[in-house]
Amino acid sequence: MAVPQENNLACPFFVPREIVNDGSWPHPSRLPLGAGWTGNCRASGQEQPASEEHIREFCNLGYATTCPHLPRHRDWDAVRFSVARVTHGELTICFVCELAHAPMERGELTFDLAGGAWLNPHPDPRVLTLASCYLQSYRARQAPVVSDIL
Repeated sequence: MAVPQENNLACPFFVPREIVNDGSWPHPSRLPLGAGWTGNCRASGQEQPASEEHIREFCNLGYATTCPHLPRHRDWDAVRFSVARVTHGELTICFVCELAHAPMERGELTFDLAGGAWLNPHPDPRVLTLASCYLQSYRARQAPVVSDIL
């Protein structure tokens, strides 16, 4: 099953915790992780709470070069995700880690849908965490809508 590619980026220092489904994001599926998320910032090396303003202006978006917490020296500015393919039992996500809009690392991560685990987890927990959030948002959008009949 072919799936159209999406150009989404996420801050590599953002640690998403929970999807925000309160209607406050105008187009949540267009956000880098497929939804708005609450979470923390790991830019200092330690995970710390992020303010609501930072979550909306910087954390949920990549290339937040005006973020006051962004380290001067960093491996990446953003991580881009897209669904590469979906088969009967697996979903493969492409990722590209970018610095100054140039690809620094790329690859694919495959998730076993039946087993609920990554078959080839990325060694960097930042990429794996963001990929897991992207996957969760993607799967939530694909789930059939169930309506209660009164």
